[in-house]
Amino acid sequence: MNPTPITEVAVAVLTQPDGRVLLAQRPPGKVYAGYWEFPGGKVEPGEALEAALARELHEELGIVVSRVCRWITRVFEYPHATVRLNFFRVFEWQGEPHPHEGQVFSWQLPDAVEVAPLLPANFPILKALSLPPLLGISHAESLGVDSFLARLDIALHNGLRLIQLRDKTLPDEARLPLARETVRRARPHGARVLVNGSVELARAAGADGVHLDSAAAARLTRRPDCAEPDSFLVGVSCHDDAELAHAAAIGADFALLSPVLPTLTHPGAATLGWDRFAELAAASPIPVYGLGGLGRDDVALAQSHGAHGVALLRGAWT
Repeated sequence: MNPTPITEVAVAVLTQPDGRVLLAQRPPGKVYAGYWEFPGGKVEPGEALEAALARELHEELGIVVSRVCRWITRVFEYPHATVRLNFFRVFEWQGEPHPHEGQVFSWQLPDAVEVAPLLPANFPILKALSLPPLLGISHAESLGVDSFLARLDIALHNGLRLIQLRDKTLPDEARLPLARETVRRARPHGARVLVNGSVELARAAGADGVHLDSAAAARLTRRPDCAEPDSFLVGVSCHDDAELAHAAAIGADFALLSPVLPTLTHPGAATLGWDRFAELAAASPIPVYGLGGLGRDDVALAQSHGAHGVALLRGAWT
């Protein structure tokens, strides 16, 4: 039996500084006419993905892209075709997007889309785009709880919107109050908190999700059960392609991939380097944060190598 052919598609996530992304409505006469999607199109035989993206955006929107970052890759089976969607983040372009092929466009916030219906393949993409580019990993064990909470307030005030409460060596009787207090302080800022460990601990803390280390994820064959799967987040720590593939297979929403560069805590340890990181991130169907040897100022650098953003341990609280 011949395998189903896969159609390669280059897809653009044009992103405004305020986080809005561009969606286009498919014109009459096309499959799924009237549905909304991200702009893009089929890759021609022998054509590089980035070249296909630039061509499609010039033909469809009349723009010339100037800052394009590889993001994620997802395969989706429609009744009429199987497509491999190669997503790019487009942060800068020349010209004002306007329809060249009869489409209707709309700038939308990923977590508050007001147009419908959406192509089914785009629901996980919008959830992924609601993740901020900076993730802070708690460091209360070393800083002390009071010092950490004081630094947490400063970080929240300065825009941190995603927190992984790690501190695995603290006993549960100490971690639960810390998690609850972290959630309490994060809520007024619209920040989300994931607890490293069990769903039960996350629920007890009122957190927004769980984060699993690679060993905990390896023991699972499906996504952890949660009361509100649409809003609940699951993150996984990964170190190679097999762990990234497993994280995606169990339905994780994102992964941390480390170590990218040498770190103070693990001097001399093997690192991925940017080339290998970019290769793994581009093949992943879920967003990947770079971790290890990175700082706040490395977000754009990380994104240029396929990262969704950067995860910081000490750097999030200084």
